[in-house]
Amino acid sequence: MLRIDKVILLLVSLVALYSPIHAAKDTKSLPNIVWILLEDWCPDMSVYGTTGIETPTCDAFATQGIRYNSAFTTAPVCSSARSAMITGCHQNYIGAHQHRTADHNQKALPCDILPFPQLLSDHGYFTCLMGYRKTDCNFTTHLGFQGKDWGERPNNTPFFAQITIGSTHRLWNRDPIRPIEENRVELPPYYADTPFNRRDWANGLEQMQIADREIDSILKRLENEGLAESTMVIISGDNGRCHIRGKQFLYDPGLHVPLLIRWPGHIKPGQINNELVSSLDITATILAAADISTETPLHGQDLLSTNYRPHSYIFAARDKMDDTHDAMRMVRSKRYKLIHNLMPERPWLQLNKYKERMYPMLAEMSILHQQGKLTPEQSIFFSKTKPKYELFDLQNDPHELDNLADHAGYASVKETLQEALDQWRQFINDQGVSEQFRAGGWPATYPTRSLEEWQQTKEKWKAWVFREPSSKQAYPF
Repeated sequence: MLRIDKVILLLVSLVALYSPIHAAKDTKSLPNIVWILLEDWCPDMSVYGTTGIETPTCDAFATQGIRYNSAFTTAPVCSSARSAMITGCHQNYIGAHQHRTADHNQKALPCDILPFPQLLSDHGYFTCLMGYRKTDCNFTTHLGFQGKDWGERPNNTPFFAQITIGSTHRLWNRDPIRPIEENRVELPPYYADTPFNRRDWANGLEQMQIADREIDSILKRLENEGLAESTMVIISGDNGRCHIRGKQFLYDPGLHVPLLIRWPGHIKPGQINNELVSSLDITATILAAADISTETPLHGQDLLSTNYRPHSYIFAARDKMDDTHDAMRMVRSKRYKLIHNLMPERPWLQLNKYKERMYPMLAEMSILHQQGKLTPEQSIFFSKTKPKYELFDLQNDPHELDNLADHAGYASVKETLQEALDQWRQFINDQGVSEQFRAGGWPATYPTRSLEEWQQTKEKWKAWVFREPSSKQAYPF
């Protein structure tokens, strides 16, 4: 059994704890809120210590408010993660966990749950979807956005603007202003250190540098319009990075996101927070700032509340990705992570058409694997099956390479995490995997291509990966 103190902390991780808040009456005193969402991006910024990249806008922004070092999303893909963030409830809880659910299979949200832009609109906010106008939610309920720009709002009306920076999603443009040389980047050890992989990694960092300038233009507009002092600005990611072991998986690179918040007069500048934070906390923080309560308790907490209690655990789930059928559940404490693979019979790298036409590094790594040139740690991810459980000591193994699930010395750790995970799955009414789901989807045969086919694929990638910053090279797929 979990000790009483751990049960209390677990419940804090599952249900938001709020001081009483009520529907707003005087909207003039409420802040404007701008939420800048980076597509598919980890904390790969210079402010988070990533080598090779320079993100001066985000670096400066972080000094003006709070930088959260341990923020995690609830799913490693956009539609599931965004479905959770826009409601404040976990995607499995609201039936929005299957990525790219066909329109005819999508359902409305439960009647007591509304997207938070709708709540903001109902309480006097002008809500707008700006920039790359992506919502990508796995349900049919109207989201509540009223316009396309905060300039459309009536005078003196507070506004909420969600602005997605879509450029950090693959394809990735080269940065002609500050190109990054391959020898300046640092690859995680689960990637083979080759010029091809280094260039692909550097291209992603260059795109983030371009995105940093996009963010700068948004912040300057707030300044120029005299809105900066009355606006809460949030910068975060929707899910982790577009690389092998990143997006679509429950390792930290698939879930760890940047989170920076600035609110002049309400947030003391220069703060750094190392506690575990869920993306669901962002939703709760926005609604609390707008002085709005919800009929159904949210699954996150107001990060700025004096009643905030740090999470003892972070939970996440991965389900269908396009027509790739798989299912995984995760619980993470500060030091340990447990992943439960509900379909261990399937390989990590079973067919997913998105990854095979978007990830150059997948071709390079697949070739090296079939040639027997990867290290044992790099080869694990190319296995034909998965273990049922994966347990990692993140303090001693931050890259999640040494699975301790069957290690006798970690049996009590595994048991504690398993109990927490089971309680959370019960809380969100997790239905697990049906036999119909297990048998469906794209073929799970592996490898998905022969060595010769992967070599041909890499040849198609080469000119694109190694293109010059000013090149007009056509995308190869």
